[in-house]
Amino acid sequence: MGFEPPQRLVRALGETYGDAAAGDWLARLPEVARRAVGLRHLDVERVVAPGGRSSLVALVRLPDGTPGALKVAPPFAAPDLERAALAHWNGWGTVQLLDAAGPEAGAADAAGAEAVATDAAGAGLLLERLHTEVSLRSLPEAKALLEAAGTVRRLWVAPPEGHRFESVAERTARQAGAMRAAKDDETAALVSAALDARDALVADAPEELLLHGNFRQGKVLAGDRAPWLAVGPEPLVGERAYDLARLVRDRVEDLVAAASGATSGRRRVNKLADSLDVDRERLRGWTLFRAVESGTRALAAGRRQDGELLLEFAGWL
Repeated sequence: MGFEPPQRLVRALGETYGDAAAGDWLARLPEVARRAVGLRHLDVERVVAPGGRSSLVALVRLPDGTPGALKVAPPFAAPDLERAALAHWNGWGTVQLLDAAGPEAGAADAAGAEAVATDAAGAGLLLERLHTEVSLRSLPEAKALLEAAGTVRRLWVAPPEGHRFESVAERTARQAGAMRAAKDDETAALVSAALDARDALVADAPEELLLHGNFRQGKVLAGDRAPWLAVGPEPLVGERAYDLARLVRDRVEDLVAAASGATSGRRRVNKLADSLDVDRERLRGWTLFRAVESGTRALAAGRRQDGELLLEFAGWL
């Protein structure tokens, strides 16, 4: 079958990594996906649409009939780090890798040099099949936040020795540079407040744990092995408050539309912080930084409505 990338993936890769890099990889994606399928002798059922923003996901069957999901991401999205994080979690709160050692290990005897020549990025990630159509966003808000808190708590473990994950300080330093370049008269005050918050937070980080990096309701899917499992990590190491900050603004469009949105948003910060034993002010600071970073990036990409929603939310904090 064909492996045409969903339009959501095309748009998101271009926005995040630039049209040139994204276009080059997307042109090679069908062949990369076919190679990943052939290496494991998989039967492909369908490509998930609209799918994710950094990878193509196809529902597959293993040679023994086991259902799975093949995730193919560009090398600049660091699928090797995602593999390392998922292997370390080993299914504890997250989707399970079905070939934790990589496809080359299982295929070496049969495929020989071909298996050795296949790079990790091109091989993709073979994952257990979850219910891709059912995320925590399908639940009422209060229940979704409760389940999300229980899931993310499981992920906060010590990173493996000798890991190659970047730190919160390193990732946010790059983002801060882009924010400074993008700020204008309209966003200057919020950007300055967000950058000041970030500087204070990284100067006094309380812990270094393995984090999901992009945790939100849509990244937690229904499963059979466990009711809810996290997917799509962008792993890094740092403090829990950073990881929780993206969850705070989930369903931001509903918050902004509500008359009590500002009060509800601030209450959500406190409730999540208290339920997970995270310092309220650190969570508020990281929520501010991450909302402003996402908002200015959305404005720069021409997604004005998204950007304005995020910046209005940030202004409440």
